[in-house]
Amino acid sequence: MKVLIVGGYGTFGARLARLLAHDARLTLAIAGRSLAKAEAFCAGLDAQAGLGPVVMDRDGDVAAVLAAEAPDIVVDAAGPFQLYGRDPYRLVRACIEAGANYLDLADSADFVVGIEAFDATAKARGVFVLSGLSTFPALSSAVVQALAGDLDRIEVVRAGVAPSPWAGIGPNVVRAISSYAGKPLSILRGGRRVGAPALIDDLSRTIAPPGGVPLRPIRFSLAETPDLALAERQWPGVREVWTGAGPTPGLLHRLLSCLAWLVRLKVVPTLEPLAGLFHWGTRVFRWGEARGGMFVEVEGVSGEASVRRSWHLVAEGDDGPFIPSMGAAALIAEAASGVTPEPGARPAVHALTLTEYEAQFARFDIAAGRRDEAPAGGEPLYRRILGGAWDRLPEAVRAMHDLDGQMTAAGEGAVERGRHPLARLVGGLIGLPPAADRVPVTVRFTERDGVERWTRTFGRSSFASTQEEGRGPFGRLVVERFGPVALGLALVAEEDRVRLHIRRVSVFGVPLPASLWPRLDTVESVDPVGRFRFDDRVTLPLAGLLVRYRGWLVPARQPVELRNRK
Repeated sequence: MKVLIVGGYGTFGARLARLLAHDARLTLAIAGRSLAKAEAFCAGLDAQAGLGPVVMDRDGDVAAVLAAEAPDIVVDAAGPFQLYGRDPYRLVRACIEAGANYLDLADSADFVVGIEAFDATAKARGVFVLSGLSTFPALSSAVVQALAGDLDRIEVVRAGVAPSPWAGIGPNVVRAISSYAGKPLSILRGGRRVGAPALIDDLSRTIAPPGGVPLRPIRFSLAETPDLALAERQWPGVREVWTGAGPTPGLLHRLLSCLAWLVRLKVVPTLEPLAGLFHWGTRVFRWGEARGGMFVEVEGVSGEASVRRSWHLVAEGDDGPFIPSMGAAALIAEAASGVTPEPGARPAVHALTLTEYEAQFARFDIAAGRRDEAPAGGEPLYRRILGGAWDRLPEAVRAMHDLDGQMTAAGEGAVERGRHPLARLVGGLIGLPPAADRVPVTVRFTERDGVERWTRTFGRSSFASTQEEGRGPFGRLVVERFGPVALGLALVAEEDRVRLHIRRVSVFGVPLPASLWPRLDTVESVDPVGRFRFDDRVTLPLAGLLVRYRGWLVPARQPVELRNRK
C-alpha cells in the first residue's frame, strides 16, 4: 500500500512517517516543496517500509503528482488549514478524481465541516475522505464516546491540550492560532450559541491520570476546534462545549492572551503578522517540565443522577507531538490489513475508538485514564486521588487507606534521624521520634469532613499531621500539613506499591521554590507475609537526612462514624 504524506518532513507529517516506518507492508512517499529536505528525511529514517522523496506543492499541479505516484492513501499533514485560501479543497478534489483515499490532520472547524460537500462524489468514486483525524476532533470525540458510556444524555463537554514547552510547536500551528486570536468563536454555552473571544475566554485544570504524577495546574484558553462547530450533531441535547489550549510557560501564554485583547478591542485586525515572532519565542523561551497532556471532561445524566467524568493523559518528553498523527497511523495500519472506512466524505469524529488510540499510546511513555468524579468527602481520600488506579493496589495497601471514621494500626518499626543541626532543629519542631532500631509503632487515623488526621507513635514519642484533597494549585494532590508547612503529594501507583512524590510546598500559604523543597522518598507496599509496609525517607537541602522511618503495620478498625455525609 502506498501512502503519500503531504508535508511529510514537517512537524506532524514527519511523526506520522515515523509511526508508519516499521510497517513493511507500506511504501511512504514523503512529499514537500523541497526535494533536498525530503531526501534528507528519508535518508535519516530507519524504516522497514519503502521510502521515496516527492516534490509536491499543494498549491501547484497536484493532479500530475497524484497521477505519477498513484498513491492508495493521501494524508495532508501540512496546514495551517485555517489559511488554505480561496480554494482550500483543491487537493481533496484531486484525490477523489484520481481514486485515492484522503485523510488529513485538520483542526480548522470550517475546513472539517466543509468536507461533507464531497460526500456524494467520494461515494461515487468508492473512496473515503476523512477530515480532522487529529487530537481534535478525532481523539477528543473518541474519548467523549468512551466517557458517555451508560449516560442517558450528555450536557457538558470540555477539553484542553497542553503541549510540553520542550516539544516544539510547528510554525503552521502558531500561524493558525495567530489568525484567530482575540476573534469571537461560536461556542455552545447555556444551551445557545454565543461568541467567546479566542485565547481570552479561559479555565484552569490539573491533568492527572489515575495513579500517575499530575501536571501542575494549567490555564487553558479557548481555541478553535471542529468540536465547537459539530457539537449539536455529535451530542444531541448538549448545552455546553468548550475546547482550549494551555501552552507553557504560562508567562508567554499570558502575554499572548494580552495581545489577543488588541484584536478583540479592534486595535489591530489580526495577530497573524506576528506569527513568526511567536514561533521564535516558543523556541527560545522554554522552561518547565518536559511533559505535556490533555483532558476531556463530560457532565451528563444517568437516570435521575447527575454524573461527571473526566479523562486525563500525560505524555513524557517528546512523545506528546506524536498524538495528532496517531489517528492517521492507526487507520492506515488497519487499511493495510484490509479494514477500511466506508466510502464517503465526512469529519473523522467516529473514525476510531479510544481503544484503538490506546494501542498507539502503548508504544510511548504516555499515561492515560478515566476518573469518575465524586464529591469531596464522598469516599476515602486516597481512593479519590488515585481514581481507577486504586483497584490495582495490593489489598493490604488499600486496607490501610480505606478510612471511614476512625482506625488504629499497630506494628513495629525503626527510626533513623539526621545529625545536621538544621535537621535536628526541624525534627524537634515537628516532634519526630528519636532514633531506634526496633520499636513498637501505632498509627491512629481519624477522619472528619474529608480531612484525615494521622497520629504516629513510635515507642513513647508521637507526632501528627493532617491529610486532605488539594484545591487550586494543589489540585489532584494529597496535601499533608505539619503546622504551617503544606506538602502537595502525588500518589503514584506502581505494580505492587504506592510511591509519593512532592509536587508543591508552601509555608504559611507562601509557595517555596523547588530548590528549597524537602526531598521525599516514600514507598507503601506489602511485606512477604502480607502486612502493610512503609518506608519514608525525608532529606532537607543543605542539611541532608531529616528522618527515615520504616516498618510494618496491621490495621484494626473501629466503627466510629465521624463523617458528615451529604
